[in-house]
Formats: sequence, C-alpha cells, structure tokens
Amino acid sequence: MKILLITLLSFAGFIASAQSDLKAIEHSQSVKDTLDIHTLNEIIVKGHTFQNPSFSTYKNILEEKVAQPKNVAGLFDNINGFSVIKRGNYALDPAFRGTQYEQLNLQYDGGLKAMHACPNRMDPITTHIAPEDIEKIEIIKGPYSVRYGASFGGIINLVTRDPGKGPKGFHGSVSSGYESNGQSFLGMTQLQYVGNSFDIIGNLGYRNYGNYKDGNGDVIPSSFKSTDYGLKTGLNLARNHRIMVGWRQSYGRDILHAGLPMDSDYDDSSIASMDYRWDIIGNKAKRLQIKTYYSYVDHLMTNLLRPNAKMMESKAYVTSSTAGAKAELEWKTSELLWFYSGVDFMHISREGNRHTLIKMQNGQPLPEPQKVIVPIWQDAFIQDYGFYTEAKWIIDPSYIFRAGLRYDLVSSDILKPAPDFNELYQLGPRTEHNISGTISIKKAITHQLYLEGAFGRGVRSANMIERYINKFNVGQDNYTYTGNPNLKAESNHQFELGLSGYKYGNGTIEKFSFEVSAYYADIRNYISALINPVFGPNAKTFENIDMAYKTGIEASGRIHFAKAYFIQTDLSYLYAHNRQLDEPLPLIPPFKATIITGIERDKFWGNIRLNLVATQDQVSVSFGEVTTPGYQTIDIKLGINPSEAWSIGIAAINLLNKTYHDHLNFSFRNQEHFSMIPVNEMGRNISAFARFKF
Repeated sequence: MKILLITLLSFAGFIASAQSDLKAIEHSQSVKDTLDIHTLNEIIVKGHTFQNPSFSTYKNILEEKVAQPKNVAGLFDNINGFSVIKRGNYALDPAFRGTQYEQLNLQYDGGLKAMHACPNRMDPITTHIAPEDIEKIEIIKGPYSVRYGASFGGIINLVTRDPGKGPKGFHGSVSSGYESNGQSFLGMTQLQYVGNSFDIIGNLGYRNYGNYKDGNGDVIPSSFKSTDYGLKTGLNLARNHRIMVGWRQSYGRDILHAGLPMDSDYDDSSIASMDYRWDIIGNKAKRLQIKTYYSYVDHLMTNLLRPNAKMMESKAYVTSSTAGAKAELEWKTSELLWFYSGVDFMHISREGNRHTLIKMQNGQPLPEPQKVIVPIWQDAFIQDYGFYTEAKWIIDPSYIFRAGLRYDLVSSDILKPAPDFNELYQLGPRTEHNISGTISIKKAITHQLYLEGAFGRGVRSANMIERYINKFNVGQDNYTYTGNPNLKAESNHQFELGLSGYKYGNGTIEKFSFEVSAYYADIRNYISALINPVFGPNAKTFENIDMAYKTGIEASGRIHFAKAYFIQTDLSYLYAHNRQLDEPLPLIPPFKATIITGIERDKFWGNIRLNLVATQDQVSVSFGEVTTPGYQTIDIKLGINPSEAWSIGIAAINLLNKTYHDHLNFSFRNQEHFSMIPVNEMGRNISAFARFKF
C-alpha cells in the first residue's frame, strides 16, 4: 500500500479533478467568462441554475435554521426523493430513487471516498465525517454526467467547508446540542483563519448518544460515542495557483446496532487528501485541477453483548484501504464550446477474519471450546481506471447542450479464497470494460422558466460484497449471503424530462417556485440477492436480473406570502419492476409527501412539518420482502437569533409519539427481547441546539 501511495502522489502532477462551469447566461449578446466563481470541490454553483448540470440540485447546510443536533439522516432531510437505510442510530445510508450503496456515487469534495471495512456496513462513508463540517450537499439525479466517476443511479457530493471562504482574519464557532430521547448530547468547536495567501480551518467534535425509545416506549439498542477532528489548509501559490491539503480522523466507540447481528467495539478512520488548481493556463486550456486521496478504516465488531455469545463468541477484525486520484483539464474551442477531459483512478482493498470461539454444540457445553478462523474479505481488491470527456455547447443564450462519454477499466481479484468459496467458482483475475455516456439539453423558455431533458447510460460493476462475500449476514433479514465473482456489470438507461421555474407577485403572494420531473430507467443485468435453497434453508446468492425498469415522478412547490410566511410541499413516487420474475424489485420506498408551513424573520423563525408516507405493498417475493404499513408524523421547529453571534433552536420531532418504521429499515437481529421485526424509528424527541459565532 505504501508503494501505491507513492505512485499516486507522484501521479498527482498528471491527474486532476475539476468542478468548473460558466456563469449563468444572461439574455443578451455577450457570454461572460467567470472562472473565478469556482472552488476546488464543488459541482453546483449557487444561483446558476441554467449553467449547472442537468437535473442537479443542492442543499446548503450552512444556511439552514438549526433546531436540533445534526445526524447523517438529517443531512438528507427535505431533499425530495431521498430515503434512509437504518440499522440503528449510527450506521445510516442514504437511498435515492430506489438506488443505494454503490449504485449511488457518494463522495466528498468532488471525488474523495472512504469505503467501509465492515461487510454489514456498520461504517458507511457517511460515518467518517462530522455532519457539522458539511457545507452543502450536491446531487445529480441520474447518470447525467461522466466527470465524477462511474455513476449508475446518481451522484451525491458532500462538500466540506473551504478554509478560504469567509471574511479575512480569525473567527470560529462553538455549538452544543441535546436530545431528550436517549439523553444524547454533542459539542463542536471550529476555528478558521483566512489570509491573503494562506487559510486554514479546523474542527473538533464529540457525540454521546444513548439508546432511544420508540413510540411504544420500547428501548432500542442504538447508543454510540464518537470523537472526530479535521484540518484543512489552503495556500495560494500565485494568482492562478492554489493548493489545498486535508486531514481528518474519526473514532467511534461502543456502537450498538439494533438491526445487525454484532456491535462495533471501535470504528476508526483516517482520510488524507490533496488538491491543486491552476487557472487560466492559456487561450484554449482554461483550468487544470488535481486531486489525490487515501483513506483507511479499522473496524472491530463482536457479539459479546448478544444472546448467542453464550454458545459462541465472535470477533471480526476488518480493514479497508481506499486510494484514488483524478485529473481534469477544462478547455475550449470558442466561448460557446467547452470541454472537460480527464482521467481518474480508484483502488479498494479489504482484509479481515472472523475469530469464533465455539462453546456449545447441540445445546451441550463443549469440554474444550473450539477456535475457528473464517476469512471475511478473502483479501480481495477492486480497482477502476476511468477516462472521460464531457462537452458543453452554448447553442444560443437560451439553449445549452451537453454530451459526455466515459470508459472504465475495472479489474478485480481475490487473493486468499476460503476453501468452500474456492469450490463454488473458478476464481482468478477478472477485467471488465464499461462504457457510459450522457446527452442533455436545457432550454430557458424565459429567464424564470426552464425546460430540460436528459438521457444517460450508467454502468456499475459489482461491488466487493456482491462478488466475494462468503455465507455472511449482510442484509436486512436473517439470510446468509454468498457472492458471485461472475456477475455482469449492471447498466441503467435513464431518460428524464423536467420543468422548473418561479414567478414574483405584487400582492400577498410574493413568490411562487416549482419544479417537476418524470423519469424512466431501463435496467439490464440488475444485481440483486435472491433466495437460493441450494445454499441452505436461509440462504441468498447475488445474481443478475436480465431486465428490469424503474419509473417515477417528483414534484415540489413553494409559496412565499405576507412578507415572512411560506408553505411548501414535496411529492415523490417510484415504481420498479423485475421483468424476469414478473414482480416488483426489492428495497423500493413507497409514495411520500411532505407539507411544511412556517415563518422566517431576522430574529425569529419556526415551521410545522407533516410527513405522509403510504403503505408499501409492492414487495419482492424472491427477495423475501414483507409489506410495510404507512404512517403520518408531525415535527415542529422554532428558533431565535438574539444577535448576529447567537442562534438558538428547539424542536419536537414525532410530536404525536407515533410508532412506525420505514420500508428500508433493517430488522432486529440477535437481540434479546426482540423478534425478527423491523427496527422502529424514534418516538417523541425534544431537542435543543445553540451556536455562538465569533
């Protein structure tokens, strides 16, 4: 791995990442070059709807009114089309339009990744960074760009704070929060210095969350502690040259997972990154950007607090290493035709074994406990070399056309296969060649009304669990899963049409904004786990589904009225079908609607939110899914800003103390006093949050 790191760093002079775009086109005869609006790690530029990638959106975390401590699930709150996969209160994964895990290209700062070490995903990428360090979330809603890595169902970019943003000088913030349900609290300190040629930002955070209660008053084992810190510094080498270096570490301790068969004794991660940008190289070559990174996750899970520890004790020591680099050159043939050409690389390797001490057999204690060591990852690796070009053609001031083509060379191998896994397949190195592409067009009907259409082909090779996991519980159920190294890459051919706009009023209604989009995705070789009795009574294997499709619609609208009031609604619906087995695809969220109304003034704000979720009875029999009942909940949030320095908020989440669970929640596993039923969400929760800025 040291050799790989040295190679990546030496490669940095030839590799770059780019987050570039032009300024929004005005309806005039001139097109302005606005290279100075870009930062190293962003995809989407605020206020430039027409120029941003097709079907892209963002959520600005820093501008939010805060009334409760943030968690990973809260980051995706109020973003239409999102759901959360819940295993407890720590290991939470976002899902978007029925895609999850590696089907979503989830990254930090325009390309950085930290892949999980645990096969149960007790440590997904979202656990390795403090939520308070996220500046905004950027989303491309489908395979509509080839610039940010291979993408099957969409791109999520979590942008951390840029040390160069903000007023010159020294400043920072101190924040603290508390939640009544679980007696949970957190503290966070952030310091920043911004100079003319040098800037730096650092943060230190601590979380201590207890077991929460659901609406019935049942205690859900979900406590955890975490400490994290991060440093990021930027140096302006010259007027058009900037380098930025980042380092962050996270330490999770005593993490209970209600929906998984084991708990995490510790979960530690380290992430290092380096970015370089060179602007205005020449008349044609406009920008070169470089990104390299390395992340390491060290994870221990045990069953020592679980009922089956009386019969056998299990400890699993697992690690993952992720290294990557990216290079992109932004160039043009004219002010109307721009190109983004680049290369990227990612290497993922995992190691680890499960050590089991068997103390009983057939209900009888053994005279001498037996020690068994079972390989989990079998020392597997996957690496991806990507090459791409994307073009943006400004046809006229009201039309923008985009097209992109990407090639991925994916190689994988398993270095230390377990004997029983080796008997199942003819193992050895494997190479795959994937072609992705996209075309899209945006039309500014007026300066307040936009029409867009896009087609994308996204291709994803199987991840390490789908290829190499060996009889391990990795799903939402009690089945053991076995991988398949011969899986074909799944491909998504997605078309989307959307309309968005806004209009100002002269009377009580001051502004109305809306957006609506409909999409259809034809999927080939969809990768899913299906029940396979050949491998045992409770066994699943990963297989390709030849043909499937997804179709859905999303709509949102917001009205501002009477100077300070607003009402907003979001709707999302998705249907997915397995054509091969003539049944619904699994893990598809139901229809969801939210209605929010509130007030926003300089010194005071508040809102009431109604969440409406329908019953999900479109379930996959071959996956072993069951129907999930619908529910309705109400949340209330209030806040005051007594001065520019202070902000204080309170919230009542699930005000009516409803007992419910989402369709994507995992079921209780190996838990005393709980049967195999889905993990319920938190009951009524009163929270408070305060922040002081200086």
